[in-house]
Amino acid sequence: MEHINWELVDWSRAQFALTALYHWIFVPLTLGLSFMLAIMETIYVKTGDEKWLKIEKFWLKLFGINFAIGVATGIILEFEFGTNWSNYSWFVGDIFGAPLAIEGIMAFFMESTFVAIMFFGWNKVSKKTHLLATWLTAIGSNLSALWILIANGWMQNPIGMHFNPDTMRNEMNDFWEVLFNPVAVNKFIHTITSAYTFSALFVISVSAYLLVKNKDKTYAKYSMLVASVFGFLAILVTVFSGDGSAKQVAKYQPMKLAAMEGLYKGTRGAPLIAIGVPKHKNQESLIQAIEDDLKGNNQLDVEVEGLEIPYGLSVLAFNDPNAFVPGIKDLVEGNSTEKIPSYPERIKSGKIAIEALAAYKKAKKEGDDMVAENKLAVFKKHFRDFGYGYFEGHDLSELIPPVTITFISFHTMVGLGTWFLLFFALVYWAVMKDNIETKKWLLRLAIIGLPLGLIAQELGWVTAEAGRMPWVIQDLMPTIVAVSHIDSLNVKITFALFFITFTALLIAELKIMATEIKKGFTN
Repeated sequence: MEHINWELVDWSRAQFALTALYHWIFVPLTLGLSFMLAIMETIYVKTGDEKWLKIEKFWLKLFGINFAIGVATGIILEFEFGTNWSNYSWFVGDIFGAPLAIEGIMAFFMESTFVAIMFFGWNKVSKKTHLLATWLTAIGSNLSALWILIANGWMQNPIGMHFNPDTMRNEMNDFWEVLFNPVAVNKFIHTITSAYTFSALFVISVSAYLLVKNKDKTYAKYSMLVASVFGFLAILVTVFSGDGSAKQVAKYQPMKLAAMEGLYKGTRGAPLIAIGVPKHKNQESLIQAIEDDLKGNNQLDVEVEGLEIPYGLSVLAFNDPNAFVPGIKDLVEGNSTEKIPSYPERIKSGKIAIEALAAYKKAKKEGDDMVAENKLAVFKKHFRDFGYGYFEGHDLSELIPPVTITFISFHTMVGLGTWFLLFFALVYWAVMKDNIETKKWLLRLAIIGLPLGLIAQELGWVTAEAGRMPWVIQDLMPTIVAVSHIDSLNVKITFALFFITFTALLIAELKIMATEIKKGFTN
C-alpha cells in the first residue's frame, strides 16, 4: 500500500475550505445586490422619483465595498488549484480550464467593464445608458458564477469528456453536455438563488437596523419592500431547485445522500428525517459501529433517530414512495438484490483499470500495438471505477464521508430555508400594512436574519463538498491522489497567513460597511 501523507492531504483540504468559505461570504452579496440595484434603478428611471436614486446609491456603496474584497479572495482560490492540487489540475485537462477561461475572458471582463460605468458614470452618461451598465454588471457577475459552478458540477458528475491515456488527461468531447450537465444546472440555479436569498436578508437586516434607530424610515421601508419580494421569489426557486439537486445526488452520488440523511441501511419507502439527532456524535464512533456490523458483531439499523416523514426520502430521491434508497451499508457491503456492487468489488475493478493503463503505456513505449490495444480495451471497461483502485489496501472507512457533519449541515440548511420562506412573507405583509416599525419582534428577527442567512449559505457548501468526500472528481480521482507533492509545513504556513489576511479583510469590510450604514441614506 502506497504511503499517504495524511497531514498534507488534510491541511490542503483545510486551506481550500478556508478560502472557499471566506470567499462565499462576499460572493452572495455581489450576485444578489447587483440585481436588486438594477431593479431599484429601473424603478427610478421609469418613475423619475428621486427617492429611488438615493436608495440605489446607498446600496451601491455597500455593494462596492463588498465587490472589491470578494475579488481578492476569488483570485487566491483559483491559484490554489495549481499550488495545492496540481495533480488534479493536470488530470482534469481542459474540462476545468475551459469554463474558468470563459469566466475570465467573458464574464469577468463584462463585469469589470460595466461596473466602472455603474460607479463613476453618474451625470457622465444618460440615465438609460447607466441603467444598461447596471444590468450588464449584474448579468456579468452571475455569468462568473455560472462557469465556476459548471466546473464544480462536472467534478460531481464527470460527463462530456473522454480520458486520453497518452496524455493522462481528460479531454472535452462535448461542450454542450458539460454545459447542460444536470448536476451543474441544478447547482447553478440552487446556488445563485440561495445567494439572492442571502442578499435580500442583508438588505432587510440593514433596513431593520435603521428603523430601530428611527432613521430614514421611508427609504428603509421601500428597500425592505423590494428585498422581501426579491427574497421570497428567490427562496421559492431555491426550494424547488433543491428538490432537483436531491434527485441528482441520489442518482450520481448515493453515498452523499445516505450521509445527508444518516441512512445506514437502505430500504424501500425510506422515510425523510424532518428533525433528528445522529446516534454517533463523531465519525470515529460511527466507523467503529459500521465495522462491527460488517463483521456481524452487531446490527446497526439506524444512524439517526428523530421525527420521520413516511416515504419522504424515496419520493424526494426518485418520485416513487416505494423506491429503494441505498444506505451506507448497501454501498460499502453491496446489495445483490438491488444490483449494487460493493466497495471491495469497485476497488478491484479500479485496480484493474490502473494496472491496464500502466500496461498500455508500457506496450506503447515498446511498440507492441496488439497488447496496447488489448490493455486499452480493459482500461475503458473498468474506467468508471478508476478512482476506487487507489484505495486497495486501505480501510473502507476512507470511502465514507463525515456523516454527522453532512447530516447536521444539510438539515440545518433546510430548516433555515423553510424559515426564510415564512420570514419574507411576514416582512412583505408588515411593510404593505405600513406598520413594520411598530413590530419590534419582527425587526429583531430581521436583524438576526443576516447571520442566519450566512450560516445557511456556508452549510450548503459544507453539505455539497464534505458529503462527496473522499472524491475530488466523483469515482475517478480521490483527494489522496489529487494533492500536490509539497511540504505540509508550507501548507500550514500559508493556511495561517490566509486566515489572518482573510479575517483582516472581513473585519475591514464590516467596519467600513458599519460606518456607511450608520450614515444612512441621506448622507
